[in-house]
Amino acid sequence: MKLRRRQCLQFAGAAAAVQAFSYCAWALDYPTRPVHLIVGFPAGGPQDIVMRLMGQRLSERLGQSFIIENRPGAGGNVGAETVVHAAPDGYTLLSVSAPNAINASLYQNLNFNFIRDIAPVAAIMRVPLVMEVNPSVPVKTVPEFIAFAKANPGKISYASAGIGTPQHVSAELFKMMTGVEMVHVPYRGAAPALTDLIGGQVQVMIDTTPASMQHIRSGRVRALAVTTATRADVLPDLPTVSDFLPGYEATSWFGIGAPRNTPPEIIEKFNKEINAGLADPKISARLKDLGGIILPGSPADFGKLIAGETEKWAKVVKFSGAKAN
Repeated sequence: MKLRRRQCLQFAGAAAAVQAFSYCAWALDYPTRPVHLIVGFPAGGPQDIVMRLMGQRLSERLGQSFIIENRPGAGGNVGAETVVHAAPDGYTLLSVSAPNAINASLYQNLNFNFIRDIAPVAAIMRVPLVMEVNPSVPVKTVPEFIAFAKANPGKISYASAGIGTPQHVSAELFKMMTGVEMVHVPYRGAAPALTDLIGGQVQVMIDTTPASMQHIRSGRVRALAVTTATRADVLPDLPTVSDFLPGYEATSWFGIGAPRNTPPEIIEKFNKEINAGLADPKISARLKDLGGIILPGSPADFGKLIAGETEKWAKVVKFSGAKAN
């Protein structure tokens, strides 16, 4: 009886080993069909451009088509939920960005927990934001703006691309750290917000550098500071907000995630290829042209970024009182 039991255990162990080997072999062969990369925002925006660039690179390297699918709605939640409920087989991926971290506290009735349900694959880049004012505002520095705003409480309006966007929460973080009073004017996207800033309907905006660069250079808006912890290569002569408000930092960022329980071999394979792409001079040059700061690293590194941003913006969302249903 003991011998038979030992033989059964040996057979079970051998079967498990064969199954594990087959599983690893399947993961190494991946992908064997097209992969869908879901972007939760409309085509043509910075996130869409970055994902199409990386999708093309991954297609060339892995020999399968990477189909970019735009699923806009609810600040990126429609796209995220699509991937949360997808099979964890590596054939449906998500373009992950700052709004995903912000939405965790902004939306009260989400049908998923982003940190739990989306496995981090790889970060791609950060994008600096820039604090800018209409030229009619009589300030040229962040301290001058703070003094001006405090002398005119509630009379300064700031534009954003909508409730819960990086433009919105970065301005609320500024309010939280300075005590200034500003009126939030949300728009349906950054383009109309920037148009009204140029036209003088609002006085200040914190926007992404790619969207603002041509207007800064032309003098249509006046840049005061960038929101990264260190100076940005695209605006090297501009100070940081943190030069005057120690600890202030706000950026937009992009990466790729997958449904939880996606095989680790697939996640590692993607991470390796994405990092190799970031090291490619052509890819890195294109991302830098978009104002990006390259973010190579492991899935765990990206997971720490997402968790840290989720915790940080939850405090700001609570301070602002903003809610979305």
